[in-house]
Amino acid sequence: MVNLSVNLCGLRLDNPVIPASGCFGYGKEFSVFYDINMLGSFSFKGTTLSPRFGNPTPRIAETPGGMLNAVGLQNPGVEHVIAHELPEMKQYFHKPVIANVSGFSIEEYVKTCELLDAQEQVGLLEVNISCPNVHGGGMAFGTSADSAAAVTKAVKAVTKKPVFVKLSPNVTDIVSIAKACEDAGADGLSLINTLLGMRIDLKTRRPILANTMGGLSGPAVFPVALRMVYQVYKAVKIPLMGMGGVSSARDVIEMMLAGATAVQVGAANLVNPYACKEIIEQLPAEMEKYKINSLEEIIGGAHS
Repeated sequence: MVNLSVNLCGLRLDNPVIPASGCFGYGKEFSVFYDINMLGSFSFKGTTLSPRFGNPTPRIAETPGGMLNAVGLQNPGVEHVIAHELPEMKQYFHKPVIANVSGFSIEEYVKTCELLDAQEQVGLLEVNISCPNVHGGGMAFGTSADSAAAVTKAVKAVTKKPVFVKLSPNVTDIVSIAKACEDAGADGLSLINTLLGMRIDLKTRRPILANTMGGLSGPAVFPVALRMVYQVYKAVKIPLMGMGGVSSARDVIEMMLAGATAVQVGAANLVNPYACKEIIEQLPAEMEKYKINSLEEIIGGAHS
């Protein structure tokens, strides 16, 4: 009998498969398709201090091997999430969840994280300093080691639960930023967020996305994500959640060999609502195929 469980900063997960923020909402829509309690956990919709309508439409564009999105952190705001979404979530998900937080100033990150840290259902915080689809926030903090460290330090000062910082791939040296976050007290790192891209409509000769550019996700980004997880694992001592184009049980195993303790699945959920369910169900057979008894034993295995 193979062992799928992993320990993520003290959280014992039944398996390492976690739907990524922005691709799973608050889990309610997916709970209609299958019992989402089979998931290791899930990272709920990116939350900001104040409600956000998001970017103008069109904000989704198809592309070979993936998709572009410029949703722009649409969410009802942290107070609404605490008052309505989390209580409703209790009815259909009975494990600790991951709270994904974005902000437009260090003060916003601090306040939002402080409020969510106090919620019983929240197992850990995922601080998104890497969203490429908003102006003046998100990725603005994630492209500088100093800014990334400043957000991390400020959030850690007001929280008790583990803090994972979500890193941007849109940088020249992700390792230096990862190390800065670790030095500032991060308990773990999530990587990667989407790669900045765009498409042009040949008929109108204008960008398809109203925001001009958006974040590229899907299978096309998997090799980039895998490379960055591998690089960061070698440089830090804190656990990683790997993501970016993961769409199969084999991808999960690759990510873990590169250094991920847990693996998030994003765009695949938008193509197939059963994606995470199928990956979890297929993991034991893939493990047996490659003579893997326990997933925890293979974390960072590609380095030895």
